[in-house]
Amino acid sequence: MFEQRTIPPRAGADFSERPAYDPVTQAQRFDGVIGKRVMAFIVDAIIILLLTVLVYVAIAVLGILTLGLAWLLFGLAFPAVGLGYDALTIGGPNSATIGQRMMGLEVRTWFGGKVSPLVAAFHALLFWFSLVIFCPILLWALFDPQKRCLHDILAGVVVTNRP
Repeated sequence: MFEQRTIPPRAGADFSERPAYDPVTQAQRFDGVIGKRVMAFIVDAIIILLLTVLVYVAIAVLGILTLGLAWLLFGLAFPAVGLGYDALTIGGPNSATIGQRMMGLEVRTWFGGKVSPLVAAFHALLFWFSLVIFCPILLWALFDPQKRCLHDILAGVVVTNRP
């Protein structure tokens, strides 16, 4: 099996050991990925919403105890929960959010290694930025042979079906 790496191979290294995310030779890794990603997003959005509501309740209670001072955290709650959720799940041992695991997907770096929590948070930040600012850019995946969105390419990750 392949060795798990979190950093890319050095120059001159033998690349025959790394998984080739080639849509021609490994078409099964990319079958239905776009539809599964959409369904996984819906599941993850519901989970993030529920977690955010819990954080809002905690901030409200803390706001009462601190005479309104903690209420300044309301604006940070949703971004912190969303980025934290992705960093802990994609950057964790399963390399996928709960929705992605339900759909049979995994997130790997372009060279086959596990995604670090920092890269996972950066990937999520790019995704939310593209979703809010210019949603049609997500259609890039329809034309990419590896079904990668632009934020996947910028973060250096690949979303594939679990082997």
